[in-house]
Amino acid sequence: MKTAVIIARFQTPYLHEGHKQLVSQVKENHAKLIILLGVSPIMGSRKNPYDYYTREKMIKRDYPEVIVLPVSDHPSDRTWSESIDSLLKSVFPNEHFCLYGSRDSFIPYYSGRFETVELPEHGDYNATDLRKQYADKVFDSNDFRAGILYAYYNQYTKVYPTVDIACFRNGKTEILLGKKATNNKWRFIGGFADPEDACYEDAAKRELIEECGEIEIGKMIYETSCKINDWRYRNEADKIITLLFSCDYISGMPAAQDDIIDLAWFPLADLPQMIENATISDEHIEMFKMIITKYLKN
Repeated sequence: MKTAVIIARFQTPYLHEGHKQLVSQVKENHAKLIILLGVSPIMGSRKNPYDYYTREKMIKRDYPEVIVLPVSDHPSDRTWSESIDSLLKSVFPNEHFCLYGSRDSFIPYYSGRFETVELPEHGDYNATDLRKQYADKVFDSNDFRAGILYAYYNQYTKVYPTVDIACFRNGKTEILLGKKATNNKWRFIGGFADPEDACYEDAAKRELIEECGEIEIGKMIYETSCKINDWRYRNEADKIITLLFSCDYISGMPAAQDDIIDLAWFPLADLPQMIENATISDEHIEMFKMIITKYLKN
């Protein structure tokens, strides 16, 4: 008798009826069942919010006799298939296996040596929809609050990428600066890069237009990058690293928009005194000094 193997992700807040029907159907024909849980290289994401241990406990609560093992995702289907075969034979060297999944499961990607069996879908269950149903629910329980802590403490610390722009005019003798409501000091125009941005240059152009209106500019030129001592992340493990770009203003009327409350052109020659007078935002001072050193003509 072959040992049954279900390869799946089970990235849901609970085992739904589709899961249970799958397990029951497979167990009808096999005395032993192994569930291999796919493990993403990304720790804590919308698509893979639950780590291996959380899903293992969920399965074991209803099926304590089932063996649950992790199998890591891999960019190569062939290597991934070989790792599945190797895992099964190393843990159970004398067993023969039959791998179960639906048409849209692992089967199209598996090229290993074990038999695969395609099963019909069990009901109209969608893991993404189930996760969304719980995504904005708040429960008043110690377990819920403990789960939030568990999720955050088991993530990698993050770097948030931002972009800042030194927009010049008149042969790089003037620079466009802005102010935000939260900080009454002059700063570079900029903001967070978005997942939709194709590159940081595109992010810089988008931020400039969002905060200054439809102005025409030249090519974005990378200048430098540095960690920003942003007040929001000062006491956090996560940090901001910004990329500074420069560009030449061509035409249009800059107008303060988005979270910028004021815009103005300043002579580049005024920047050293502005730093001395503490009218430049503290977290941008080092980048301003770089711009002064590179572009201010003595």
